[in-house]
Amino acid sequence: MDPSAATKGSLWGLPAALWRLARHRWQESRTRRALPDDALLRLGARVAASEQLHTGQIRIVAESALPWSYLRRQASARERAIMLFSKYRVWDTEHNNGVLIYLLMPEHAIEIVADRGLARRVAPDEWRDVIALMATHFRRFDYEEGVAQAIEAVSSRLVRHFPRTADTAPGNELPDAPVLH
Repeated sequence: MDPSAATKGSLWGLPAALWRLARHRWQESRTRRALPDDALLRLGARVAASEQLHTGQIRIVAESALPWSYLRRQASARERAIMLFSKYRVWDTEHNNGVLIYLLMPEHAIEIVADRGLARRVAPDEWRDVIALMATHFRRFDYEEGVAQAIEAVSSRLVRHFPRTADTAPGNELPDAPVLH
């Protein structure tokens, strides 16, 4: 066996999985500072206001660390986002137009998962543009504004494809408050 093979994808000789675990555990307290309670309240209010304009549902989930089972098997942020899309029942909306905005803070990963009703109408490039917009704010450590801009961008797509009309029954199918793990 090539002696360097044991350290490929690692730092300071630590296997990649252990380095990833350490990075995730080290970042846990930073997530709360990046998105404090008052910011979460304001973002939840933005989601609620947005949902008055369309029939879609927006959920925000930020994680300070992946669970050990995901780290151990080197699962991607996208895989975790899809699981949380299911866990938080974002897929379970009347018009299949829920959207999950997922942040994996230690990896600076951003994922947007749209339910099939909306995914058929919005090209993947549009979601990449929203992620790029968020990333610009995140690089400046302006997490609240990055998420706020994402809410606006997702909302504009939902208004375009699923506008709330006078004959649309009002209702909120999912909680508006962001979830912080």
